[in-house]
Amino acid sequence: MENHEHSHSVSENNEKKTLAVIIFTIIMMCVEIAYGYITHSMALLADGYHMGTHALALGLTYIAYILTRKFANSEIFLNGPDKIGTLAGYTSSIFLGLTGIWIIIEALERFFNPLKIDFNDAILVAIIGLVVNAVCIFIMEGKHSHNHEHQEKEHKEDYNYKAAYYHILADALTSLLAIGALLIGKSFHIVFLDSIVGILGGILILSWTINLLIGTVKILLDMKDCK
Repeated sequence: MENHEHSHSVSENNEKKTLAVIIFTIIMMCVEIAYGYITHSMALLADGYHMGTHALALGLTYIAYILTRKFANSEIFLNGPDKIGTLAGYTSSIFLGLTGIWIIIEALERFFNPLKIDFNDAILVAIIGLVVNAVCIFIMEGKHSHNHEHQEKEHKEDYNYKAAYYHILADALTSLLAIGALLIGKSFHIVFLDSIVGILGGILILSWTINLLIGTVKILLDMKDCK
């Protein structure tokens, strides 16, 4: 009973942190889009709409928490509603994978058909994106339990939360890599480096996607070695 209550507490904390990240992401999305229109910056506009896709993925995570809580005592599910979160994590991981594929395709297109890059504008957007994602990661990594070791174990088993976390981590990674590539490109006029970094980032995101898919599919299909 104590373990169940602790698990419920961890899930409730994850739900609250997810909501906080959603609100912060939407605010920054609106600021970037508005400023993009005011300054006619396509880079800011694109990043603002890109943040909207993350808000959508995080929204899916939050809805799963609400449904799991709503059907906690329902007899509709034979083994309880816990797999709602796992299903949401599975769906979110597919979106994450599509993001990785899109990044690779876009990077390849830019590599073979390079476009003129406004380095100052692009670097500003990348820095804003990195700061926003750093704050989101800080929120999602927040410690709310004296029994941190046990909570960390529960956190890893919450694929709904883990998928949302990887969305933010993937965005932070692409922003960080982009900053490095753009700074080098601006200093040494190496335009293609941005594309190479994009391809590497997309491949890493796809590796995270595969791990998430394997974990969630095992649970959804009640395969062995799953809790």
